[in-house]
Amino acid sequence: MLIVVIDGQGGGIGRQIIEQLRPNIEKNTHTIAAVGTNTIATGAMMKAGADCGATGENCVRVMARKADIIAGPIGILLADSMMGEVTGVMANSIAQSDAMKVVVPVKRCHVRVAGVQAMGMQDACADAVRQILSLLDEKTDCIQ
Repeated sequence: MLIVVIDGQGGGIGRQIIEQLRPNIEKNTHTIAAVGTNTIATGAMMKAGADCGATGENCVRVMARKADIIAGPIGILLADSMMGEVTGVMANSIAQSDAMKVVVPVKRCHVRVAGVQAMGMQDACADAVRQILSLLDEKTDCIQ
């Protein structure tokens, strides 16, 4: 399975997701791809243990089509978020992807998600990782 982690700015959320996900993912079974809206974000996610990485709008478009799971901050779904780093093309490509999306709520994106418990960023990323691992278990069960 292809897990695509998308982030921008400093890549901190994507980095946390990958750092927590990497020890629980078999390299031969699943691939973690880091896709940044800028090179700093991509670099941070690569240092966290991603299998491969790429940067920019076209990379987001291509990898969103290929992904089984897309993870990152909620801003990846919102055009002009992250101080304009997420373009309309990026947000639309992610939203239209058939991949399951696991997003971390971020207060700075001017979006409040009803029914979501307020928690710190580390806990929110840990919850995202738990949800991704659960999805991988569900998909593995369906394949067998």
